[in-house]
Amino acid sequence: MVMKKYKSYFLFKAILPAIFLFFSGLVLNSCSKTNYSTLPVYQFKAKSGVPDYSNLDYWAAHPWKKDPSDSVPSPLQKNYQPDSVADVFFIHPTTLTDNNDQRWNADIDDAKINAKTDYSSMLYQASVFNEHCRVFAPRYRQAHLKSFYIQDSVSEPYFNLAYEDVRAAFLYYLKYLNKGRPIIIASHSQGTKHAARLMKEFFDGKELYKQLVCAYIVGLPVPKDYFTHITVCKDSLSTGCFVSWRTFKSGYIDPAFVAKEKFEAAVVNPLVWTTDNNYSSPSYNKGGVLTHFNKIVPHVVSARIHQNVLWSCKPRIFGKIFIHKKNYHVGDINLFYMNIRENIAGRIKVYSTQQHL
Repeated sequence: MVMKKYKSYFLFKAILPAIFLFFSGLVLNSCSKTNYSTLPVYQFKAKSGVPDYSNLDYWAAHPWKKDPSDSVPSPLQKNYQPDSVADVFFIHPTTLTDNNDQRWNADIDDAKINAKTDYSSMLYQASVFNEHCRVFAPRYRQAHLKSFYIQDSVSEPYFNLAYEDVRAAFLYYLKYLNKGRPIIIASHSQGTKHAARLMKEFFDGKELYKQLVCAYIVGLPVPKDYFTHITVCKDSLSTGCFVSWRTFKSGYIDPAFVAKEKFEAAVVNPLVWTTDNNYSSPSYNKGGVLTHFNKIVPHVVSARIHQNVLWSCKPRIFGKIFIHKKNYHVGDINLFYMNIRENIAGRIKVYSTQQHL
């Protein structure tokens, strides 16, 4: 399977300290000081070790409870008017990253891992959807980061277990929660591995495709021809399609992985939503949300597609001289936060109009 063959690319050791670092060299968000394991909200226990998606505890984000995905950066709160026309099913990236952890899959009731997921991925990534979508994000027994550095035959059971949970959560969502509403599939990193598999099983050439607004499956190289019927979005208002990208500093192609890729990856420029290689200056960037969630940083990076990746300039922030990493993987969503937020609204509007023709 092509996605599996190239799976080792999208998570690098540079991001091990915390999944919500937006690039190495910057100080961590204050959440990094939290003693996650002491938070009482995470003290639930799964007797069987298997998630029960009828229980809100097993959702990192859910519209029937208050969670970090509901957060809105301060500058946006005045004009914030959620309409929730569609649903987003968001699959979070790897947060089981500790080198000293001997597990191959996370325990579903691990308080520290669950809190890390919520106050990183839900807060800084899933929240981008909250103005126009109900946000659903299942907890799942994710594979450990080290699973990406071993042979496929060995890692397969760990990823299959993780996908088993994601699939179960999606089936529960379809049966009890969706009720025919438009759907957005979204993900980052390990989440994209599972999201692509989920789309292939449930949407690609299937009846459910009619409900697909768009898929934002980011951080993993998705081959252009991975799906049979679902194509790459060609512009900002296309629907029933998918967008994907991986962010690096301009001029850099990772020699260990990207330079060796033998396939053409889907890459969409998240500043202008096209697939050409024209340069988009930082002036097109309407704002990123970095380590300070309540501050929107305008014009933070540029964007240009180069071969299988997205190139951007070094983030235009105070102290950028100290940013030496060339892999901006952990900022794939956050560096383009406002552009993504606006794009979600546009695609849902077009989809809704099409449904009433």
